[in-house]
Amino acid sequence: MRHILLATAVLAAPALAKPDADTKAWLAHTAELSSDAMEGRDAGSPGHARAIDLVERWFKAAKLQPAGENGTYRQTVPLHEVAVTAADMRVVAPDGSAAPLKFLHDITPRPATNLPATLSGPMRFAGYCSTAEAGPELKGKIAVCYGSRRAGRAQGAERLAAVTAAGAVALLTIDDAGFTVEAPRWPDAYARAVAHEGSPLPTGLPQFRLNGAALERLMAGTGRLAATLLTEATYHRDLEAFDLPGRFEAKLTTAQRRFTSQQVIGLLPGTDKSKAGEVMLLGAHIDGYGFGEPVNGDGLYNGTLDDAGYVALLARLAERRRGKGYARPVLFAAWTAEEKGLLGARWWLQHPTVPKEQLVGVINLDQLRPLFPLKALTLHGLGQNTLADTAKAVAEGLKIEIRPDREPERNLIRRVDSWPFMEAGIPAVNFVFAYNPRTEEERIYRDWYQRRYHRPQDDVSTPMDLDAARDFNRFFYTLVETAANAAAKPVMKAKSTQP
Repeated sequence: MRHILLATAVLAAPALAKPDADTKAWLAHTAELSSDAMEGRDAGSPGHARAIDLVERWFKAAKLQPAGENGTYRQTVPLHEVAVTAADMRVVAPDGSAAPLKFLHDITPRPATNLPATLSGPMRFAGYCSTAEAGPELKGKIAVCYGSRRAGRAQGAERLAAVTAAGAVALLTIDDAGFTVEAPRWPDAYARAVAHEGSPLPTGLPQFRLNGAALERLMAGTGRLAATLLTEATYHRDLEAFDLPGRFEAKLTTAQRRFTSQQVIGLLPGTDKSKAGEVMLLGAHIDGYGFGEPVNGDGLYNGTLDDAGYVALLARLAERRRGKGYARPVLFAAWTAEEKGLLGARWWLQHPTVPKEQLVGVINLDQLRPLFPLKALTLHGLGQNTLADTAKAVAEGLKIEIRPDREPERNLIRRVDSWPFMEAGIPAVNFVFAYNPRTEEERIYRDWYQRRYHRPQDDVSTPMDLDAARDFNRFFYTLVETAANAAAKPVMKAKSTQP
């Protein structure tokens, strides 16, 4: 009820234009799907099951046909998980005094099936931990590395390989505070790793993510300033290696479990028999983070714009059609376990509920934040396939600029459910609200990312620009109609390259 009331407040906010009936209906669906009753829709949770029930009702009422397993609207995805359920971590100085490191706030262990119950060892800082920096001095020690995310320095795979080859017994990676396009944020919601049942869960060298704000506790007694090291790393400068006088100690409790999570799939049949084998897929993920580490006293991660709002948009499109098909069949999918590694979409590709070879195009809805006027969209898939060309033409007809990804270092294209389809060679697109550097729009976006993305604060109290929501929804409706009715089906471009 709290979030339904908040949705009403958003609608009444004087700073926003009065929304039309379609946008009101979209927002009402969004509020219901991300209400506290859905408990953040963590994959496999009771709240997620309630959300599945709700979306199935929406699909049925909109006259979509069941397109899941065994004549139902659902597909079951079997999963297993390893989680760090408790952790006591500290730096012990030579005099025996201890500086605690708070679980999920200062440091987060990487969940792994072979994570030791206890870990203790001396530490050595080895710069960015490139192959050249990770020397024999790391043998038997815990490697502390600056986790640069920028080109020209060792990245994650190289760091891990280098310190492992050097004989380190664990890896602590300091967040890259200089990566300002996606600044690190704390606390983590939890420490869990999920995979398909039968697929391996993480293993290997014990690894930890370290908050830069906690680095001074590791460096106590070195005569060096943590702030200076972090500044040097922010400016991408060479970093001197040195031993740390304290020992890192950890007591870790892990648990494993097996569970299932469902996704909802409905079909709007096509009207042109000659295109019956050319299926368009519309997808958005229904899962969220669920309950996690509290932020400002709130531990329920509602996931309003990530991604309840866009499952709601799929439902709104189906309701608008009322069973009236396009030339091509259109499959509507509310994926599960996106937040755990795109697992629902990947499972469907491995176990398709319609013949996979019939799939000709995918329009994915994620990473969309109607926070400021819609003037431009970043289009993932641009230059790869003709569906992206269609999206560009539709957008330009609505006076929306289409752009390539101007922040490719964030790797956003690989972080959403369209990516597995791109990997499989199926034309697919995804969109992000775009902004120009050093503008109010960028400030609003960065603020939302810092304070609300994957946070309990991503709820319907977010100050949305409902005109922008209306404009994107209109673009989406038009794109689906154009692509599903086009004479030619989408195809990959012969010389396309994956970014």
